Amino acid sequence: MTDKIKVAIIGSGNIGTDLMIKILRNSDLLEMGAMVGIDPLSDGLARAARMQVSTTAEGVEGLISLDGFGDIDIVFDATSAKSHLANAAALAPYGKKLIDLTPAAIGPFVVPPVNLAQHLDGENVNMVTCGGQATIPMVAAISRVTPVAYAEIVASIASKSAGPGTRANIDEFTETTSRAIEQVGGATRGKAVIILNPAEPPLLMRDTVLALVGDADHDAIRDSITDMAAQVADYVPGYRLKQDVQFTPIPAEEPMHTLLPAGAGPVTTKVSIFLEVEGAAHYLPAYAGNLDIMTSAALQAAESIARRIQNTTPTEAHR
Repeated sequence: MTDKIKVAIIGSGNIGTDLMIKILRNSDLLEMGAMVGIDPLSDGLARAARMQVSTTAEGVEGLISLDGFGDIDIVFDATSAKSHLANAAALAPYGKKLIDLTPAAIGPFVVPPVNLAQHLDGENVNMVTCGGQATIPMVAAISRVTPVAYAEIVASIASKSAGPGTRANIDEFTETTSRAIEQVGGATRGKAVIILNPAEPPLLMRDTVLALVGDADHDAIRDSITDMAAQVADYVPGYRLKQDVQFTPIPAEEPMHTLLPAGAGPVTTKVSIFLEVEGAAHYLPAYAGNLDIMTSAALQAAESIARRIQNTTPTEAHR
């Protein structure tokens, strides 16, 4: 039997802890090598210790100092955009594969059903944002049928699911997601909006995708969206289309001007997609679908990278 690939998680908060539990419970390819934090009293480090996972509260330097560090092939970073810059620099000499769950975006954007296969050999891949993971597959689904002149996404998440890292990275969220809508989703211009919903009881994550297209086959677009939604649901079971895809004609006497990039062709239709993401509740509440889709996407990416490592020679795969 092929040995599992050892991984470490930097960040013992909600995202890192949920990811750890997913790996321990569900992964046949990955083995927890270390949980890394900076607060020795954090719940994530305590849980890791109870689950017999090696821990350190001394950050990335503590990880590098661990006895088993040389056996770790993949490192997840679930901290913040600013912290990831420092963590990536500290780990650069050691040849680890980094999976970045922050909006730092040092490496290429990765959305598993859209472009993961192109980046399996990347040294540092970025998982965009929760809103990006939920909506970019939909933009890409339209783009593979017809050009998308403009795509706008609105991610609405429960305020209780937005921890300090999310709140500190709001600007990075909008900027990173907007760029990824263009670079991965294929829209000529992209825009992202995030809403922290304070409703009680907390609501599930909701995402709206609005895309402007020209004349195109509506059935082909609808089928492409349905197929893409099924691909995402394979690794995020709570991901679903909330209602049928809507096509709204844009009257010739009311053309779109301000939203369209220079040189965009004629736009005749607005495509509206409404999504809901329910979390698996491994560690986080079910309403925290925004965090669950990030950890699920990161796990999907790591397992694919692990398969690539397992196909190398033993001396290359296990230092």
